[in-house]
Amino acid sequence: MNHNRARTDSEAGEGPNGPVLLRDKYGAVDYDSLPDVIQWFLDYDQRVAIVKHVKVEELFQWKQEQSRLAGEDVFNFNCAEDRLAIGVLQSVAHNPTERDLHGWIAQLLNALDKATKATEDVSTAYQLDTGAANSVVGESQKIPAATTRADFLINCWLETLCTAELRILGWLYREFYSRPFHPDNF
Repeated sequence: MNHNRARTDSEAGEGPNGPVLLRDKYGAVDYDSLPDVIQWFLDYDQRVAIVKHVKVEELFQWKQEQSRLAGEDVFNFNCAEDRLAIGVLQSVAHNPTERDLHGWIAQLLNALDKATKATEDVSTAYQLDTGAANSVVGESQKIPAATTRADFLINCWLETLCTAELRILGWLYREFYSRPFHPDNF
């Protein structure tokens, strides 16, 4: 899907007033405000809002169908937007300390890097133009080998999902720990 590299140091100031992470009277994070933060990013951050695009939704639905056909025990989300939101909430819940969240963001950055390189390599090898295509799934039909085609589509999805998650989690990291994420924080 060829996205610009996800930045985790929050450039999120483009929409009205920016996202707001609420805190209680003691300064502790009000986790009930996380859905509003995620929605803000979906509404105002281009690299997150891409998950609402029809091409990305088609790709997400393809991925869910492949998982079902493979017999994987996966939750069936209604749309890519829901998958992103739950992923962000789970990331925060399962990584409650700065070190934990830092490690998770580093893993997402690595996954994004691998997926980006893989989609670029396959796009070049098969002369795919996913940006101009009406359908990434349709454009992938130029790849003759079914396994290579499936890997390509999975990597396109991962590239999109990781980019969006990193944008939100990077902003949350800064808000939670009063410093931007940096690979060398620990």
